[in-house]
Amino acid sequence: MNLTGSRTINADISTVWAGLLDPDVLKACVPGCTEMSGSADDGFEATVVQKVGPVKATFKGAVSISDRIEYESLTISGEGKGGPAGFAKGGADVRLEIEGDATILHYDVEAKVGGKLAQLGSRIIDGFAKKMADQFFANFQDAVEPPDENDAAADDAEDTQKKGWFSKLRGG
Repeated sequence: MNLTGSRTINADISTVWAGLLDPDVLKACVPGCTEMSGSADDGFEATVVQKVGPVKATFKGAVSISDRIEYESLTISGEGKGGPAGFAKGGADVRLEIEGDATILHYDVEAKVGGKLAQLGSRIIDGFAKKMADQFFANFQDAVEPPDENDAAADDAEDTQKKGWFSKLRGG
């Protein structure tokens, strides 16, 4: 399964870059992630719980970041084993582009599964993989964008508090 897309993130490129390398940001953005440890240099260990169709599994695996060109591009690769459910592996080539005060994040995602998961059929797997990728990049955008002052009054307090938490953490 291959997926290509882009998101315009209302944050400077250094904030977006730092978010891509931060284990806390990645943990918050990966749907179903219950644990994430490690570093961008040494790789991450992650635990992700997901239900794909009738199959629910806990995947334990490794995530690595390679081909880093600072503030320009990187590759995120991961592979997890879900016991009898099978395995999932994939990656995303990410490219950053400055557009005014915003950053455009371009991505090309590739995902593969095996075991019981592969028996579900490509329609279910492709739909699930697309949903996971879309959700990750939407969560990432919410995590690194600063809160929009104009929308703050319209948002309820919880949403306002969550949006842009990474920027607040970095002192911005």
